[in-house]
Amino acid sequence: MKHIGFIGMGVMGSRMAARLIKAGFSVTVYNRTASKIEPLVQLGASRAETIREAVAGADIICTCLSMPEDVRQLYTGEQGIFEGAKPGAVCMDFTTVGRDLSVQLAEEANARQLAFLDTPMSGGPEGAAQGTLTIMVGGRAEAYEVCLPVLRQLGANVQYLGPAGMGSVAKLINQYLVAVHTLAATEALVTGSAYGIDPEQLYQILSTSYGDSKMLRRHMEQHVLERNFEPGGALKYLLKDIRLANQLVAGAGLEASTGQHVEAVLQRADEQHFGDKDMSAVLLSLELLTGVKVEKK
Repeated sequence: MKHIGFIGMGVMGSRMAARLIKAGFSVTVYNRTASKIEPLVQLGASRAETIREAVAGADIICTCLSMPEDVRQLYTGEQGIFEGAKPGAVCMDFTTVGRDLSVQLAEEANARQLAFLDTPMSGGPEGAAQGTLTIMVGGRAEAYEVCLPVLRQLGANVQYLGPAGMGSVAKLINQYLVAVHTLAATEALVTGSAYGIDPEQLYQILSTSYGDSKMLRRHMEQHVLERNFEPGGALKYLLKDIRLANQLVAGAGLEASTGQHVEAVLQRADEQHFGDKDMSAVLLSLELLTGVKVEKK
């Protein structure tokens, strides 16, 4: 059984690590906020006090962070993963980052007799807890084969896409649609309320028509109808993702005008201090703009 070092015990990482522990893997966990690892230690994980301690004996190293610069520093810093990992270890980064960073980390890993896979995922906290994530993988095929038993514990749809960076490309394409669909759905709801349509009734219409989308369903069922904007996926992270996705679209030779508009709206919402709320809280920014409130009658 491979030994796993897991760094990053946020909303997603903690649930993923818990699944691996329950599946019988030997897992060592590390998080900057040490209190977040306590429930995992109770499940049977080993506690690491430092990054070096988390990766020193690991065959597979998993990371799940928030921002690209955090990932860069974690891997390449003086006390980072690349300095402490044993030769032959495989690193898997589940963070949503740009293609270029994934390629750079893979190249540095190769130079150090390590392997690096970009393995961003989609499916939210519920998918992480239930092992039903979609996981998009880029990197060396032989490293992917080594990690398959771990990936299959975490995801119901694991897709190998080819060389380093390809997983990140696929995830950013997904996030482009997530952001665009989120804004389209919330604009539709505010418009309906402005003209006096009950949002619950409007949702019944849209969810059985061509206007339906997974983001419409997520936001309405989990957040908007109950006016509960506690984060499953925070708005500030979607803003980060659409910025990266817009760069990707532009790099393909397209004008990312749709995504740029979404980025501007999310930026405004972040400046209005909605960044730490759920991504569906872009609705709150649109309500401030229009003076319309979306609520059940």
